[in-house]
Amino acid sequence: MSDVKQKVGIMGGTFNPPHIGHLLLARWAMEECGLNKVLFIPTGTPYMKQRSEIADSFKRLEMVRLAIQGSPQFFVSDIEVAREGATYTCDTLEQLCQANPETEFYFIMGADCLFSIEDWHEPERIFAACKVIAAARNASSIEKLEEKRLELIRRYHAEIVLIKFPEMDISSTMIRRRVKEGKNIRYMVPDAVIEYIEQNRLYSG
Repeated sequence: MSDVKQKVGIMGGTFNPPHIGHLLLARWAMEECGLNKVLFIPTGTPYMKQRSEIADSFKRLEMVRLAIQGSPQFFVSDIEVAREGATYTCDTLEQLCQANPETEFYFIMGADCLFSIEDWHEPERIFAACKVIAAARNASSIEKLEEKRLELIRRYHAEIVLIKFPEMDISSTMIRRRVKEGKNIRYMVPDAVIEYIEQNRLYSG
């Protein structure tokens, strides 16, 4: 049996809705860091966001399923959607590590998340359970990220990999606003997800 651990990336988030920026970041991180696959984990009950604007958790789970169809190295998990109460990343990571001791997990995030991660619930448990891949979008961003990376390494003995990622001004917030205003979101969101949003009258206000 091989001693080489499988390297699995984790894309967590509300995915409200999932868009091409999420998919591109997952693919970019997979190739840059030699990951075997990427697991998308929609949050169940996010404790840090205004819940009134968030679609039902099972609808968000289904949108992720639709978004990643046709990508054999992308998978989706209902581990957080199925959990009762507030959703904490540290609990999810520890649960995944216990169930998959042969796997090395990499949590994929944008630069903004790395700067705010110390505000997350028990960040020391997050760093103990996985390595972090943080995406920088420009030279000044990667310089500031490197400072933050070194600070987190000193404070938490974290393992953090920085990757360069193209600038993309697409967000779930913007997409929800466009839907509410009756504007087109094609090319920002996979077609199957657009169809689901329309069929379920999501974000239309």
